[in-house]
Amino acid sequence: MTIAVIDTGIDDDSPEFAGRLSTSSIDILGNRPLEGTDDHGTLVAMVAAAARDNRGILGIAWNANVLAIRADTPGSCDTEDGCSFADSAIADSIDHAIARGAKVINISLGGEGGANSRLRAAVGRAATAGALVVVSAGNDGTPQLEAFALQMTLSGNGNVLVVGSVDENYAISTFSNRAGANPQNYIAARGKSICCTYENGAPFVDAEGFSYLFSGTSFSAPQVSGAAALLAQAFPNLSGSQIASILLTSAFDAGEPGVDAIYGHGILDIHRAFQPVGGTAIAGQNNALGLSDIGAVASPAMGDALSTASLPLLVTDAYDRAYAVNLGIGLRSAEASHPLNSAIGQPRRLIGGATPGLNMAVTIAENGAAQALQLSRGDSEAARVLAANMALRVAPHTTIALGYAQSADGLAAGLQGLARPAFMIADGPGSTMGARPDAAFALRQQLGNWGLTLSADNGELATSAASLRAESLRGTHHDAANIANFSLALDRRFGAVEAALGMRWSAEDATILGARFHRGFGFSGADTAQFDLDLGWQVATGWQLGGSWRQAYTRPRAASLLGEGSQLVSNGWSVDVERSGVLADSDRLGLRLSQPLRIASGGLALNVPVGWDYATLTPQNGARFLSLAPQGRELTGELAWRGQLLSGEAAASLFYRHDPGHVAGAPDDAGIGLRWARRF
Repeated sequence: MTIAVIDTGIDDDSPEFAGRLSTSSIDILGNRPLEGTDDHGTLVAMVAAAARDNRGILGIAWNANVLAIRADTPGSCDTEDGCSFADSAIADSIDHAIARGAKVINISLGGEGGANSRLRAAVGRAATAGALVVVSAGNDGTPQLEAFALQMTLSGNGNVLVVGSVDENYAISTFSNRAGANPQNYIAARGKSICCTYENGAPFVDAEGFSYLFSGTSFSAPQVSGAAALLAQAFPNLSGSQIASILLTSAFDAGEPGVDAIYGHGILDIHRAFQPVGGTAIAGQNNALGLSDIGAVASPAMGDALSTASLPLLVTDAYDRAYAVNLGIGLRSAEASHPLNSAIGQPRRLIGGATPGLNMAVTIAENGAAQALQLSRGDSEAARVLAANMALRVAPHTTIALGYAQSADGLAAGLQGLARPAFMIADGPGSTMGARPDAAFALRQQLGNWGLTLSADNGELATSAASLRAESLRGTHHDAANIANFSLALDRRFGAVEAALGMRWSAEDATILGARFHRGFGFSGADTAQFDLDLGWQVATGWQLGGSWRQAYTRPRAASLLGEGSQLVSNGWSVDVERSGVLADSDRLGLRLSQPLRIASGGLALNVPVGWDYATLTPQNGARFLSLAPQGRELTGELAWRGQLLSGEAAASLFYRHDPGHVAGAPDDAGIGLRWARRF
């Protein structure tokens, strides 16, 4: 970047500017040498851009080019009143700087007389050209801006900054003019005790070992100019007004909270100026994605897949500045499940009724709220009592079922009447996307020895509930994650063997196999094809073996960040054995080993921004693969007993879960569950 310094000239032999002094440097008023009799311009230029050469001082923008423009009135620097500058000379200097491509123009000058129309017009042309003009506030210690600085800001259309001075303790310098009634474009920077005067190209040290420091808003202004040059170099899309806005927005708030009459917007903070301002988004995407937002929460089938995930890419801020980040830090594993609490921790009452051909059931929670047709884990796999109780036989071989707050799986299983043992904890291989069903429908037609069942349901996925609540407290909006399921199943009995084969299609509108990704990714849901096999075998009187398998294939819907090869393959299974009549004629003792649905392979092939073209403000994309297959594998074993006890129905369970939630190394979950219910 090029910083134009309109001042008293520059020491063009100084090693601090070697190789970086623009050949367009000029005496705007004639053919005088660039180096004048006053070293003010040299000192200002060194604060802005002195070299990083391991000697002397280090400028803020130490690699910037310096366009030195000498504009002092001839002979004025040799008078007692000091150097003076005509408005016309400053105006011509601004035009010269613009014509030579200077991005930043430093004017550490001032005056009580204000800026004439010619100078104000030149400032307007600088603003139109996208340059930033930086003006010192003045050293009269006044509570208001002097006319010169004020009129410059009024002509700059947001492209002019006025800079006051603070000391080493961040207090406003006694000599510095304050922001007063015009703090909109005012910022402060260190202007007191700045090192150092030079002699023969090196800091001057007197015979007693002292160096001489200097103070004034003339030396706080070039710090802001240097910071502006750094921003312009790093982010070439920025205009002068945008650079000004960033420096003002990122300033350290001093004095009274907010913009005040002393410090204006506050004190220059270069580090913060380089941080994203406003909302961020994945480069090239429209939806905001805050760096502190939760980027994704895995579904139970994904377990710990996202716990160590890495996703480097670029995000842009409100000024289209690109930043390299790793969104892996915002990816979360699936939230831990607590199946024991789900099985026995929700006291409820069941109310049912029946007439020939019609059965209905309603579950009422302890707090009195009705939950129609809700299946517990045990009920959903045992006699399917709740589902069967709401079935309606409309023809000798045709039965329909309707459900609320119950999945179509439960309705279909009830209509099929498959005899499978009931367990509290060890689920079958059914989907564990965490759906809360709303409405469900099932229709079963008996076709000779075969049964054909059609079913469908819809609902909302409840995964990542805790994360969503946390995000809601931050004011982040989330779309509802709806899901619809459509199933077709055939079942038949072959003597002592009963079997069911099913196909299921799941359509998610905002999630991927239950995983919720931030809307900033621009994903649009997924479709999953599932294939189920369920077998039961009455091997002997009182003994039954069973097994289930679910295989699923998930393909995310097309989105701008998704590439070819985005697919998930998942499966789940269970095997069990049950003995009836163990302690009494009607009791049952069962043992099950199961693996809940788990992604076996696959993930998201992403086409994410890895580069940013500041000329066109468009990203260059690169391939990234985000694996969604977990390291852990949950295996659950459960020994369960059901029978009559004390005029009621009792159930007892002894269970053990290894790698619960498919999280490798998670503490094993073991326990005992007891449940007792009585009819009234």
